[in-house]
Amino acid sequence: MTRQIDPSLNRRKLRLALRHARESAGLTQREAAERVEWSQSKLIRVETGTVGVSVVDLKALLALYTVADADTVEELTEAARGSKGASWWSKYHEVLTPQFAQYLGYEGAAASLSTYHPIVVPGHLQTRAYAEALLAPRDLEADKFRQIVDLRMERQDRMFDGSGRPRCVFVLDEAAVRRQIGGKEVFGEQLGHLLAVAELGEVSVRVLPFEAGAQYSTLGSFVLLSFPDEKDLLYLEHAAGSMTGGEDLQLLGRYQECFRTITDLALDEAASAALISRIQQDLGVH
Repeated sequence: MTRQIDPSLNRRKLRLALRHARESAGLTQREAAERVEWSQSKLIRVETGTVGVSVVDLKALLALYTVADADTVEELTEAARGSKGASWWSKYHEVLTPQFAQYLGYEGAAASLSTYHPIVVPGHLQTRAYAEALLAPRDLEADKFRQIVDLRMERQDRMFDGSGRPRCVFVLDEAAVRRQIGGKEVFGEQLGHLLAVAELGEVSVRVLPFEAGAQYSTLGSFVLLSFPDEKDLLYLEHAAGSMTGGEDLQLLGRYQECFRTITDLALDEAASAALISRIQQDLGVH
């Protein structure tokens, strides 16, 4: 079944196209907003993809930017019609920070995802039982607990639904594949799930062994997203979450180099699977 394109992806298409068209027309955001009698803040929201765009507003901008190619106009008009409405994660708004909601929009449009986790299995790869055991000490209200777990499961389903995007490289510290979250049965199931996901196309699961020693991101997890049509993005995972891209190229470059170092030090896919299998067998569960 073909999944309907999420509104955030249509907003992203419009954001990139309209920003490029404005720059090609030689206009600043202030000048463009004044020409179409908008506030500058409205144009900024359109160009950051935080709001949808009506067909009427789109046509005003395309006329200003002298975009007349029929195919381009039709494609962007369809995107504008699909830019309204809630994204798939909106039903989880009570347990989402604004930063993470914004990140999910980027993640859904990424061509590739590279991530390192030093302590636990990342949410992308968690089983339901593992996620529940991991969250249990937080003493959350029952409804919020369920929503967080459901969000992780739906996010995972969408990432591995067979669409082939994004390409994923997961590097897990050896500590993450040895820490028995939830007890032997739950953890054994989680290790089996890692092995199953590692068999999917476009997915790589690697383990950074203890003997690799220290490196730049020993103390924290992070995600790198790459796109075919804009700059890469770094998401640092902590309580508030933070993203950086072109506005902090030094930090982005540091983490890109860190990930290259981590992957050089990590076991390859076959050796990683063998280690995970041995740990699973040592648990004595099936």
